[in-house]
Amino acid sequence: MKTGFHIDSAYLRHRMPDGHPERVERMEALLTIAARCPGLGITLFPATRRATRDELARAHSHEHIDRIAATSGRVFSMLDPDTFTCPDSYDTALLAAGGALDVVDRVMSGELDNAFVAVRPPGHHAESNRPMGFCLFNNIAVAAAHALAHHRLERVMIIDWDVHHGNGTQEIFWNDRRVLFVSLHQYPFYPGTGGFDEIGGPDAVGMTVNIPMAAGFGDEEWIAAFRRVVAPLAGEFAPQLVLLSAGFDAHANDPLGGMRVTDAGFSVMADEVLAIARTHAGGKLVALLEGGYNIAALESSVERVLGRMKEGTAAASTPLSEGRFSPVHSMVRALHAGHWKL
Repeated sequence: MKTGFHIDSAYLRHRMPDGHPERVERMEALLTIAARCPGLGITLFPATRRATRDELARAHSHEHIDRIAATSGRVFSMLDPDTFTCPDSYDTALLAAGGALDVVDRVMSGELDNAFVAVRPPGHHAESNRPMGFCLFNNIAVAAAHALAHHRLERVMIIDWDVHHGNGTQEIFWNDRRVLFVSLHQYPFYPGTGGFDEIGGPDAVGMTVNIPMAAGFGDEEWIAAFRRVVAPLAGEFAPQLVLLSAGFDAHANDPLGGMRVTDAGFSVMADEVLAIARTHAGGKLVALLEGGYNIAALESSVERVLGRMKEGTAAASTPLSEGRFSPVHSMVRALHAGHWKL
């Protein structure tokens, strides 16, 4: 497969107060992967453009954009109890969103089959008018909106496997039938959203599918969620592009999450997402980094996912064991019975 890896040392310029989990060491670890990519046949793409105001405004209000822009040059600004900016954060966030747009264009043109976009700050908690959860601009929402507007797509699927619910992505596309948003996440947990009954706005009922997972779930349950819910949804929706919010804080070693997913589990989950893209979207997949705060687990998991993206062929199927997922499956199926065949 023609696989790309977008990463740049410019993302080190976004610095948080001492002790903050969203720290520069996360990007430093992934830069070590970048050094190995040429030997693996993975093409590296640095940051080459910033998202424009018009591109951001497809997902965010102008008031939101202005609020983030006003932090430029300030030593430290606290936007909420978890979310801070430094003097370079606004420009870095423009590069992060621009990196997502650049890679979507490369995948849509056929230059790449798939790509992993490793940027900071992350994005999936940022709502249309609210920064939160370490996130300033919602990179994946900006990318999806660009695919719809610029590439004239009619169906984009966003899969979010971060341990925290992607509330911002959900809010931005809550009433948009062109986007199927599917989130697997620990629940109840930060940010407090993502319950079973959050299924979309009046014009897009069923287009938001939340799969709340109990603390302690591991590979069995997460893989079962893909095979029992995510893959069947994709089969009916038939996306033209698949976007993945790839957070790695569901890892068993992550300090912020309470899940038990392993490196091997992320590999299988990546295979499931790749199969969806291959079957329905001509292989077109763009993964964007979200969370993941154990540095060693982040590095090893991202490298595994990149390897699966490059390999491109289906790995040997692991036996399906639902573990404790059956009640979750039953609840999702009941709430979406009028919308999807699950």
